[in-house]
Amino acid sequence: MASRLSLCFHLPRISFRTSSSNLCPKDALKLSTFCAVSESPVPFIERKTFSHIFQECSNQKALARGKEAHAQMIISGFIPTVFVENCLMQMYVKCLNLEYARKVFDRIPLRDIVSWNAMVFGYAGCGMMKAAKDMFDLMLDRDVISWNCLISGFVRNGDYVKSIGLFMEMRWVGVGFDPTTLSIILKASSILEDLMMGVQIHVLAIRMGFHENVVAASALVNMYGKCKQLESSLQLFHEMPVKNMVSWSALIAGYVQSDELIEAIHIFKEMQSVGIGVSQSSYASVLRSSSGLSALGLGSQLHGHALKSNFGADIIVATATLDMYAKCQRLFDAQKLFIMMPKRSLQSYNAIITGYSQCDKGAEALVFFRLLQRSGLGFDEISLSGALSACGIIKGILEGPQVHAVTTKSTFSSSLCVENAILDMYGKCGALKEACSIFDEMERRDAVSWNAIIAAHEQNEDDERTLQLFALMVHSGMEPDEFTYGSVLKACASGQALSCGLAIHNRIVKLGIGGDLFVGSALIDMYSKCAVMEEAEKVHSRLEEKTTVSWNTIISGFALQNQSEEAQKYFTFMLKTGAGPDNFTYATIIDTCANLATISLGKQIHALVLKLKLQEDVYICSTLVDMYSKCGNLKDSRLMFEKAPDRDFVTWNAMISGYSHHGHGEEALEIFESMQCHNVKPNHATFVSVLRACAHMGLLERGAEYFEMMVNNYRFDPQLEHYCCMVDILGRSGRINEALNLIYQMPFEADAVIWRTLLSACGTHGNIEIAENAARHILQLDPEDSSTYVLLSNIYANIGKWEEVSKMRKVMQCNKLRKEPGCSWIQVKEEVHMFLVGDKAHPRGEEIYEMLDFLISEMRGLISIAGSVCLHVELGAEIDQQE
Repeated sequence: MASRLSLCFHLPRISFRTSSSNLCPKDALKLSTFCAVSESPVPFIERKTFSHIFQECSNQKALARGKEAHAQMIISGFIPTVFVENCLMQMYVKCLNLEYARKVFDRIPLRDIVSWNAMVFGYAGCGMMKAAKDMFDLMLDRDVISWNCLISGFVRNGDYVKSIGLFMEMRWVGVGFDPTTLSIILKASSILEDLMMGVQIHVLAIRMGFHENVVAASALVNMYGKCKQLESSLQLFHEMPVKNMVSWSALIAGYVQSDELIEAIHIFKEMQSVGIGVSQSSYASVLRSSSGLSALGLGSQLHGHALKSNFGADIIVATATLDMYAKCQRLFDAQKLFIMMPKRSLQSYNAIITGYSQCDKGAEALVFFRLLQRSGLGFDEISLSGALSACGIIKGILEGPQVHAVTTKSTFSSSLCVENAILDMYGKCGALKEACSIFDEMERRDAVSWNAIIAAHEQNEDDERTLQLFALMVHSGMEPDEFTYGSVLKACASGQALSCGLAIHNRIVKLGIGGDLFVGSALIDMYSKCAVMEEAEKVHSRLEEKTTVSWNTIISGFALQNQSEEAQKYFTFMLKTGAGPDNFTYATIIDTCANLATISLGKQIHALVLKLKLQEDVYICSTLVDMYSKCGNLKDSRLMFEKAPDRDFVTWNAMISGYSHHGHGEEALEIFESMQCHNVKPNHATFVSVLRACAHMGLLERGAEYFEMMVNNYRFDPQLEHYCCMVDILGRSGRINEALNLIYQMPFEADAVIWRTLLSACGTHGNIEIAENAARHILQLDPEDSSTYVLLSNIYANIGKWEEVSKMRKVMQCNKLRKEPGCSWIQVKEEVHMFLVGDKAHPRGEEIYEMLDFLISEMRGLISIAGSVCLHVELGAEIDQQE
């Protein structure tokens, strides 16, 4: 009768006068939602057994309803069977309430194997592996499910070695496997990427006849895919007699893990065409493919597909979608999706934190890390690495140590991944001492550790130590990778250490990575900065794949060496190959137009910038302002300046420099005052342009005021250029002695430029004594400088010292010095023609000189006519006066 009652019963009205449960009356009243409580008869279809109710609550993870049913069972006096008790216990396990599950377990008088398995499964599912193992050890009778629960628990908790050990023990004690056992252990093999073990399990599956079972076969497809054996994975997949959603998802995941992203998407489409549904895993894999391909359009379509398939609220699919938007740099969409998620996991927070960090939005990444800390979800290595990377991006010397302190208090302080992130963070924050301390204390170091400490010294301009660390890395037996060579070659470039760069290039050639895009671009940059453009061109020509980055490197290299024509030539080559220029390319090529004063090409590039809607880029806008001003078109330069949506100090400097260079001192100073009103902080270059403007206008007092402002208000240490401008201001004002005293008072040695500025001022004001002193200093610094002899000779000529003029000319002849010839160029029909004084190398030289002779004769004829007219006018005026 009791057994019959356990299957179907009619519940009496609830009474709250006596209750041994922990539920309040309000909670108990909710029972009316799923069970009858009236005393009148109830139709059979509405009646539910307690076991049925517990199973429903278990499936729905409805803990509150399950507790109500449990309370009603106690109140009703119903004596449950082991089956009902097991259903109740499983409900608490599924709802992650192991305390209640254990109480139910302890009160079961006659426990069966299902009771024990439920508790092992519960403890293992909650990561309490010691409790699960203790419960397993207490079992007198174990079946395959008992072993599967414990083995899968160790796999889920990352202890793959122990799970494999248990599997071997299971074989030793003679317990028979089932397809689930093989699928669990194959998962461990796939995570470890242990192909040999996977193959052995495959052989075992064939021997036991499980290789055609859909569960075991799907696990084999997954194992081969994760071990990057795609052909074997695909062959097994095609041999499967029955394929389900798991099989397709495993195949797709394998292709994604092997970076066969396009093929993975094709398989997903095929999966849809055969009518197989979609799962969390398949969505996560194809969304990861979209991320890897930066295919925002495809990712958005998959997002829509997921919403249509009712996976919008699924936490795994939502997290994968969020990660896709973040990696496609659509941070607004990623943040919007994050906010809309009904429930967020640790992985959701990790995706948004790393997304902002990878897009150089460090401050925003730290905001989400703080939200994660408050959420109660904890954090892991990925969260900490993302937060530490964010601190490095913002150079947060205050925030970085705080995150470091959080790491130290956590269980992740000894994680190599986190230690590397801390090391990298201190390097980017300029805290080399702390970075070195972290590196020295590391018990284990991998290539990332060495790369981080090498990059830290390179980023902080300690080139010598960078090269020393590279040597230590090689000596330690650690093989450098492309990132190592990138940092070391940058150090060679900035230190112009060509010999070291050549040695490293030889090593790169021996390793066969010279054609690698990243390493090749670093080599081009190194040779460019060491002024060896022939080698830079050779490296560029040998690159396996030429991208925008490699083209930018060679173009900017020529621009850096003032070979603007070559830079423009390579820009043309770049366009012909179909490589797409970016903001940096356009800014660099506009700068070459400024250097060559080729305004027609500059206007063409400007038109292309407008077409591509890049005019709002601060760097491009600044170079356009500079280009128009250097080409003498101050009107368009000012127009570009006024239209600039976001002016930084570079834009302001370009406009001030343009006005100053063309002698518009008042306008230059007006722009500078406006710059201060807009709270834009000037830099050293700003004050050079301002002081130059004062020099052009002869504004001695204002020049002195700005010099004092730079030192006292902005705390800038004056550089040689600033002293040169002040010498020019004093010299133009006739205060030659004060200019000389200022040179002697400088905290560093004067160069030839500043002495030449003083010499020029002496020529204007006829101060021969200081002129000779200045010339002596220039020739000590640069004996081959012909312009000094010419300037001094002109000064002697102005005051009538012809003997000294003759001496200067004799010295130049004896030393075989010639005045550097003047150079000019003109652009005709998109071709630049360059001319030197006396140059007859031009293909049309004869025609040009004939035309020049004709123009000179015409000018002379006009001058003689004008002279005759003037003479007649003067004679007529004299006759009128006499009359």
